[in-house]
Amino acid sequence: MQSLLSLSISLLLSLSSCANEATVVSDLTQVQEGTEVATFAGGCFWCTEAVFERVTGVENVVSGYSGGQDENPTYRKVSYGLSTHAEAIQIFYNPEIVTFDELLEIFFTVAHDPTQVDRQGPDVGKQYRSAIYYHNAEQKASIDKILAKYKKEEKFTKPIATEIAAYDKFWMAEDYHQDYYELNPGNPYIINVAVPKVKKLKKYYPGKVKDQYKNVR
Repeated sequence: MQSLLSLSISLLLSLSSCANEATVVSDLTQVQEGTEVATFAGGCFWCTEAVFERVTGVENVVSGYSGGQDENPTYRKVSYGLSTHAEAIQIFYNPEIVTFDELLEIFFTVAHDPTQVDRQGPDVGKQYRSAIYYHNAEQKASIDKILAKYKKEEKFTKPIATEIAAYDKFWMAEDYHQDYYELNPGNPYIINVAVPKVKKLKKYYPGKVKDQYKNVR
């Protein structure tokens, strides 16, 4: 009887936890005129979100999951490799201030290592793959152009492993993942993995950093 009670309590806690982790699809029909969207996957979204939040012309960055077929992915499923999705970010930006081409440059050279296959630094698995999910023909053309440029210049010593695919859906991650870099400055992962990426942005693209971030971590 005691073990049955314990099982019931565990089941209730599990269901409650799953309910708290419910995710919703990003509704791009609500995007304001003059704002465009880019969807990138480059390893842990805590890092990529932090980098692009600091880029001039970027209005908002949302962490989430994209590139898979399963519905309602959660952090638990994705991080344990129980989903076909990748950790990803959606970038809302003003193309009059920063172009998609410029975002691509930052993505490939600062935000992550595009030559790593199904991993990014200490994070291993297809959920940490490099990917770009293009929203239109213009974005696809820009991607093809920059990849051809990098190949011609031999920009990287290893082949670029970035998955290029048409955008389908983006599931917004749980609330506690949004603005994680800002809200958890003492987290060892943030200090050791995310902060160096932000420093690279400031080093290689100082003119693209928002004023409020130029003198802070």
